[in-house]
Amino acid sequence: MTLDQILLFSLFAAVFALLIWGRFRYDLVAFGALMAAVVLGLVKTEEAFAGFGHPATLVVALVLIVSAGLVKSGAVHLITRTLIDQSRALGSHIALMGSVGAVLSAFMNNVAALALLMPVDIQTARKAGRSPGKTLMPLSFATILGGMVTLIGTPPNIIIANIRHETLGTPFHMFDFAPVGLVAALAGLAFVALVGWRLIPDRTGAAGASESQLAPYVAELTLPEGSDLIGKRLGTLDPEAEKADVVILGLIRNGERRYGRASGFLLQAGDTLVIEASPEALDEFRSTLSLDFSDAAREEKLKAAGDGLELIEVVVTDNARIAGRSAQSIGLSWRQSAVLLGIARQGQRLKKHIRQTEVVPGDILLLLCPRDRGAEVADWLGCLPLAARGLSVTANDKTWWAIGLFGAAVLAASLGLLYLPIALGLVVIAYVLLKILPIGELYDHVEWPVVVLLGSMIPLGQALEESGGTELIAQSLVTLTQGWPAWMILTVLMVVTMTLSDVLNNTATAIVAAPVGISMAKALGVSPDPFLMAVAVASSAAFLTPIGHKNNTLVLGPGGYRFGDYWRMGLPLEILVIAVSIPTILLVWPF
Repeated sequence: MTLDQILLFSLFAAVFALLIWGRFRYDLVAFGALMAAVVLGLVKTEEAFAGFGHPATLVVALVLIVSAGLVKSGAVHLITRTLIDQSRALGSHIALMGSVGAVLSAFMNNVAALALLMPVDIQTARKAGRSPGKTLMPLSFATILGGMVTLIGTPPNIIIANIRHETLGTPFHMFDFAPVGLVAALAGLAFVALVGWRLIPDRTGAAGASESQLAPYVAELTLPEGSDLIGKRLGTLDPEAEKADVVILGLIRNGERRYGRASGFLLQAGDTLVIEASPEALDEFRSTLSLDFSDAAREEKLKAAGDGLELIEVVVTDNARIAGRSAQSIGLSWRQSAVLLGIARQGQRLKKHIRQTEVVPGDILLLLCPRDRGAEVADWLGCLPLAARGLSVTANDKTWWAIGLFGAAVLAASLGLLYLPIALGLVVIAYVLLKILPIGELYDHVEWPVVVLLGSMIPLGQALEESGGTELIAQSLVTLTQGWPAWMILTVLMVVTMTLSDVLNNTATAIVAAPVGISMAKALGVSPDPFLMAVAVASSAAFLTPIGHKNNTLVLGPGGYRFGDYWRMGLPLEILVIAVSIPTILLVWPF
């Protein structure tokens, strides 16, 4: 080994030891390793920050922004209410989401499939009162497994097909990967749904508990002209209310409040529903049924006036301007361009319209105001703002725009018309122009520690390849397996390829490992196809770390995972994939 190779292998060993230990944050460890590599001359100074402009890093950042746009547009609500039941057992939920993710990943980029389903999974976890960390890693693994089934499901398959074309004259075709990939995917999905999720550490934070202790708001929603609900009975809203975790308290018509269920009342335009709900449930119920806030005219003016809206929560103090008065009497809407959406008062029943209700000290108010003016509104009211918990207003009139743009981008990338980062970048621009996603919060949705981790590790992986480190591994592998039975050599190739894929980008791993597999086949005098199939599966099966595959990196932040959490479920999954893939390869692609 050369000195550079020794230093790089030592540096990687130190990085992984620190990351698994977990004492220091993963982005700090990765960035520190990159700086050390530059100082030691292992990474050129001009290439030190190339990883931050690498397509993999850009895809991760863009996918997180696009996912936020899908949430804000109501697309996630649409999928959630038609597909997901938060009362379903955790294993059943993982099996359903994993199956959907795997099928989507077989026919579209697996990163895009995860981008679509990740916010759905997070919302379902929030509704069910559980940590999203229990389900996001299984969903990531499921989308990786699904990508193994077809030619277009994952980049390594495309690379393997091209290498076969260059060396043997004919490429693999669309479903040549299906027999092996499908067996590996089904076995992997079964493991993830039945056993794997139980191996993930429970990292439920205190924040989730504190949020659940907040009293629900009493709020009002109004039926607009032309609503599909007009002429239906109030009781017909019960299924949607139950799905959104909303309680319908009563109905206001012509200024008269009708308490009790009044389920037999026929709904009319202008009727106001009095409901009890959390802010998230209130917004979901409103967007699902296309209802208006109680002050719809003011809401429309707010939308037209600036760069989006924001929801804030404030506590009324003894000396607040609004204490002892109503939102209407102090002119909240016309003085501050804000709308009072709900009041939380320890479960007490309110007897007037929300905007006419006298506010008392201790009340918690839910306010809709222009973006970035929340602090100013709270200060004018003399109230104390609660800690922000990411509340937002769904732009449900743009749901199909958001879905259509995302679908068009995925289709264009799948057909090779556009490079995936370019396609996603165009979606982000369109979301901003259509005001699906306010430009002011564009970067709020990027998990920057994840970006730093990926941007730092990519130059290190490239340095290992350029120094001949990966080629050294390949040569050692050929020497080690000399004289062994073909099936054992195939197994060793899969193990080594998987190990490389957990450290390097899976595309780079396929490029390095495929020629090694062909060389092994020639040395044995057998067909190279089983070796290429083994490389294809192993290159994608990167489950031990968050840096081996972009999907694993995507869920790192939202799932609240640590670097060392992945191997707990990933190691037995990789062993299972090898165990089922080798016999299937030998059966379908004999030597």
